Amino acid sequence: MPTKRAKISIIGAGNIGGTCAHWAASKELGDIVLLDIPIKDKPELHMPRGKALDLSCCGPIEKFDSRITGTFEYSDIAGSDVVVITAGLPRRPGMSRDDLVQVNAGIVKSCAEKVREYAPESIVIVVSNPLDAMVYVAWKVTGFPAHRVMGQAGALDVARYKTFLAMELGVSVEDVQGLLLGGHGDDMVPLPRRTSVNGIPISDLLPAEKIAACVERAKGGGGEVVKLMGTSAFYAPASGTIEMVEAIVRDKKRVIASAAYCEDEFGVAPGQKGKGYFVGVPAVLGARGVERVITFPMDAEEQKFMNESISHVKDLVGVVRKLMPDLG
Repeated sequence: MPTKRAKISIIGAGNIGGTCAHWAASKELGDIVLLDIPIKDKPELHMPRGKALDLSCCGPIEKFDSRITGTFEYSDIAGSDVVVITAGLPRRPGMSRDDLVQVNAGIVKSCAEKVREYAPESIVIVVSNPLDAMVYVAWKVTGFPAHRVMGQAGALDVARYKTFLAMELGVSVEDVQGLLLGGHGDDMVPLPRRTSVNGIPISDLLPAEKIAACVERAKGGGGEVVKLMGTSAFYAPASGTIEMVEAIVRDKKRVIASAAYCEDEFGVAPGQKGKGYFVGVPAVLGARGVERVITFPMDAEEQKFMNESISHVKDLVGVVRKLMPDLG
């Protein structure tokens, strides 16, 4: 019997969504649906269909047979194994992720309602910012079990961290191992003592101030790109997202830092059953979505930073709750 191809739907055909489709096709992870809404002042254009056609024509060159569909119709996401939500306003120079909360909460809510209707068995990965709050919106609106809703954050943050360390050391990024926890962006929690290069602790290779500089650059990596390009990053966010998609559709049990639902884990919401939050933690990703969160002891300073990061996530979710009291 032939193996059924995975179906991956991407909501939002902009820079991140289109690049997600690109990476997913190049890895031949399954068939792809690229969905967006019509452009109001250019009704003659069909951006998702155009991008799907352009990408399909790469198949003979890049040797993939993924079927790629561009659409305005949510009914086309029916039967999806994974749905990626990238829709939302991108950051502009001078904007923080938090500035996006009001407009993007409404967009993600609308997308999640359609996912609940047309792809009720799917696993959802949210990319829209401010990430930690938008995952919460998607979870509440879909009503899906928490293990089937997650956010792409840590995969990107860790990639930036490893990249800057590799640049500093003059080594391959493949040999750098590292981990970041907490909220996406400026509130991420670095863990230098759990960072190494092919098993060699980073503290044996770089002075503390150099490590700290790499951490700070990773925290501000998104803003650095925005200043240079005038809009949000998209290559690396899309790459991190598709790393998560691949782990799920191929049931790889990868340990990837992801915005996953936590209660007792890392002191996020201890003893508050059903009242947890989505924060960046090492998660085992497989066919069921977030199959488990890996915990470990942190020292006092790490826990202090983690608590501060969790507090900011809670504040953002509080803003969302005020905007959308019906979420609960």
